[in-house]
Amino acid sequence: MVTAISRAGFLGRRFNAEDSAIRPPWATPEAYFTEHCSRDMACAEACPEKIIFKGRSGFPEISFSGGECTFCAACVTACTADVLGPLLARDGSRRRPWNLRLNISDNCLSAKGVVCRVCPETCDARAIRFRHPAAHGKPIVDPGACSGCGACVAYCPAGAITLLPRRQYEPRIGAA
Repeated sequence: MVTAISRAGFLGRRFNAEDSAIRPPWATPEAYFTEHCSRDMACAEACPEKIIFKGRSGFPEISFSGGECTFCAACVTACTADVLGPLLARDGSRRRPWNLRLNISDNCLSAKGVVCRVCPETCDARAIRFRHPAAHGKPIVDPGACSGCGACVAYCPAGAITLLPRRQYEPRIGAA
């Protein structure tokens, strides 16, 4: 599979899809998004959590360092270029807001023997757990349960948690 690299990605030495920016929830595939986004940042202005910011290339990006996404869809409603949404899949079920994977680095305090249970305590989806409540070691992540809200990222005292885009199937825009 051939992946297109943006000019900014090339110059910034970001050659993998995993290095790409996290767009607001329910964003269309990257190529469509960057071609059609107006960059007016209406989505950022509408975000009550203030986690959407203007990225280096002027497009909206997500930063979980100051908070989490509540999936309120205010960004989708505010989007003037129609590059966010739809919220519902063809079968009527709610689409996942994005396809992210949780990564916990070796900086994890628990992995270093320090008692820390912040990540499972902040995870409403119960996607993060430990094998035994009193045991040390890296937390276990259930990727199917992770919503990608970013609460664990914002509250991790060691900065050991990141959410990264997965290589994903990008459905065609306008497909029936």
